[in-house]
Amino acid sequence: MPSRRERANAIRALSMDAVQKANSGHPGAPMGMADIAEVLWRDHLKHSPTNPLWADRDRFVLSNGHGSMLIYSLLHLTGYDLSIDDLKNFRQLHSKTPGHPEFGYTAGVETTTGPLGQGLANAVGFALAEKVMAAQFNQPGHEIVDHNTYVFLGDGCLMEGISHEVCSLAGTLGLNKLTAFYDDNGISIDGEVHGWFTDDTPRRFEAYGWQVIRNVDGHDADEIQIAIDTARKSDRPTLICCKTIIGFGSPNKQGKEASHGAALGDAEIALTREALGWSHGPFEIPAEIYAEWDAKQKGADAENEWNKRFAAYEAEFPALAAEFKRRMAGELPEDFAEKASAFIREVADKGETIASRKASQNCLNAFGPLLPELLGGSADLAGSNLTLWKGCKPVVAEDASGNYMYYGVREFGMAAIMNGV
Repeated sequence: MPSRRERANAIRALSMDAVQKANSGHPGAPMGMADIAEVLWRDHLKHSPTNPLWADRDRFVLSNGHGSMLIYSLLHLTGYDLSIDDLKNFRQLHSKTPGHPEFGYTAGVETTTGPLGQGLANAVGFALAEKVMAAQFNQPGHEIVDHNTYVFLGDGCLMEGISHEVCSLAGTLGLNKLTAFYDDNGISIDGEVHGWFTDDTPRRFEAYGWQVIRNVDGHDADEIQIAIDTARKSDRPTLICCKTIIGFGSPNKQGKEASHGAALGDAEIALTREALGWSHGPFEIPAEIYAEWDAKQKGADAENEWNKRFAAYEAEFPALAAEFKRRMAGELPEDFAEKASAFIREVADKGETIASRKASQNCLNAFGPLLPELLGGSADLAGSNLTLWKGCKPVVAEDASGNYMYYGVREFGMAAIMNGV
């Protein structure tokens, strides 16, 4: 049976081969985070490659999206609709494997990540949506909304100001099903980051109210396993600080900016294959490693088990189950069009001239009761922009069943969180 390191090396090999073929890309991050990804995706991530839109799947976000070959390798190896030819077309026009993961192009990519920090912010939105939905739908003995959000991020994501906005709010809201893996490799494109990034990141996140797990060896599967287990028991969001080596396995470029944003080169790839003990050719993955990675049956079993639980939920709470299915299908309530049209006619008949913000509030008061899925908010301007309406109930850490977010003065973060929601 292939070892953990051999399974992780499959990610490294695919990543450096695809970047080399394209002569463009970022091999360093996928090679450095491969061991973390192997533990998370094989032992913890709840997902179904044959049904990427299963409602209660865990969400995975690669916030350091420049390392896109990491997620493409994972999707290919675990059985998503992403072939070896798709990997060979990395960064080519109209391919399923663009330079940064893009939602809608590749099955299994949850959100578009390119601008650093945005993926982390979207992940906060995913975790917020999970907490709100769980509070609105789960009943005693029936937890039909129960999934985790995992996000990989690097120094660049943490330097971006949006990371402060969203992580501060995530701590305040107690988003305990959010786990972030910090790829602490000390390298960015310009070199060693200590010249421009000396924040005490663990203390920063502790100040936000997060659980912080420090000094995890990102190449030690046992340490990674313990950290994930600890994160899943927390009542707070968790930051796992993983010390890694960028470009792990490359004899002459690991640990250096040379492996960050450029192909390693044929000669260095040959040396890396030798150093890793990877004797297979470009884009060649042995059958036994594919078999170890394949998650299709495991995912189908998890989805089928959830379907049985949902059937029991539906039998006991038919109205809630119907509402859940409607929302998941993205359908409007049956009477929405009729009632909305009646409201519009009524407004037109009055012919009033009012401020646009007041017109907006009037619409919220009319449409809000028709749309139980509505979730809105304001960045500390509710009294000015009139986002509060008669049916507002705040979402707070202790009771997330509401429909209104007090975002505080976090306008940039608010927009990205709502994209995630």
